[in-house]
Amino acid sequence: MPDAILIEGITFHAYHGASDEEQAVGHRYSVDIVLEYDIRSAAQSDDLSKTINYSAVAKRVLAIGTENQYRLIETLAERIAEDILQNFPASAVEVTVRKLLPPMKVPAQATGVRIQRRR
Repeated sequence: MPDAILIEGITFHAYHGASDEEQAVGHRYSVDIVLEYDIRSAAQSDDLSKTINYSAVAKRVLAIGTENQYRLIETLAERIAEDILQNFPASAVEVTVRKLLPPMKVPAQATGVRIQRRR
């Protein structure tokens, strides 16, 4: 199993949704990130510059999630994955996006998507 850097529960309020109402009112979202990256060098040297700074990744996720509007959370997840692979040296990324308390007739804590992308 490859090494992984985990970031769980990046939360924000944003205006994504299939309907115009959802786009106007907005919802709470939660994003989890798994970065595939060999951390041996960082672990041996105890040097932040030899790993992926998870704070910088989280800031990018927050910016993408709040500065743009999408109809589908699938699109949001894809944009996050693309950005991470372009800006960080991970060999792969897994992105999980959840819409918390989604507006539907069946009560649910969240709906979401999970995607995996490689270089």
